[in-house]
Amino acid sequence: MAAVIKKFFVASMLMWVAPVAILYAFNHDLFPGADQLSPYSLTLLSGFLAVISVNIVIAFYIYMAMKEPSDKHEPDPGFLAEAKASVRQSTDKPDSQKKEE
Repeated sequence: MAAVIKKFFVASMLMWVAPVAILYAFNHDLFPGADQLSPYSLTLLSGFLAVISVNIVIAFYIYMAMKEPSDKHEPDPGFLAEAKASVRQSTDKPDSQKKEE
């Protein structure tokens, strides 16, 4: 469970840091050739790249989730027993009780 939370935390931080870093880099001329762009083009390009960076982080997070083995996570046996008993109880009610509800 700790590994899942760690992956979520890292992905969440990257979704905040990546676009802010891109916008900062464009606004402070850290990318070569960015100073030759018009302010309008600079705003469009930096915004577009910031949005793309968030989508890349989300896609990477989804990829990491899909790569996890499905048999690694086992449901709690107590929860399963209670759920099965609850389903069994709701399907075992007589017809007269069902009509009253």
